[in-house]
Amino acid sequence: MTYDRLVCANCASPVSEGRCPVCRASRQRLEQDDNNNFWAGMNPTMLIALLAVLIAAVALLAR
Repeated sequence: MTYDRLVCANCASPVSEGRCPVCRASRQRLEQDDNNNFWAGMNPTMLIALLAVLIAAVALLAR
């Protein structure tokens, strides 16, 4: 989930704006999670394309 769509329960503003300490802490935690997880940033189309490339590479190596 991206933080640009989240609304803070403390101040009722978007978390991406970081108006209160709770927003800023949540935004920082979500950014760290995104940076630590490579697969979280990939959309399904990119995953399918990567899978297709891997299958093609294995097929070429098997010959």
